[in-house]
Amino acid sequence: MKAKLAEAMAADFERDLARDGLSPEKIQTQIKRSKERITSAPLAILLCLDMSEMDSYPDEKRHKAEYRMAVQSVAAAGLQLLLAAHAEGLGGVWACWPLFAQETIQKTLNLSETWEPQGIFFVGYPEIIPALRERKSLDEITIFQ
Repeated sequence: MKAKLAEAMAADFERDLARDGLSPEKIQTQIKRSKERITSAPLAILLCLDMSEMDSYPDEKRHKAEYRMAVQSVAAAGLQLLLAAHAEGLGGVWACWPLFAQETIQKTLNLSETWEPQGIFFVGYPEIIPALRERKSLDEITIFQ
């Protein structure tokens, strides 16, 4: 399934990169890297947004707010998933490429039209565990008033 998804998304990616004016060589390099990221990960988890059970509003302002709230909910759920994976000793990375190929992904994976792909997580055991970076102090990154 990952290989099928990688191939389908590659066609969209190639078209977009060509529109951006990249050389054929650079396009092929980026497509190869993209396919490898998808197919080499032990686990790929697709995160989707589904507005079908969200509240519906007649005005554009609240409609957009409801949609943003749903996007934030997907992101929050994704963060929790990454934290849970980390707690189990797994590594994970979030890629937002599905935003650029929603229809292709829906068709390839036979998803409901109401499921809007938002991101894909690649999860597995890390080959190398990097050293922890020094963090900024709380005083450097917050303002209390």
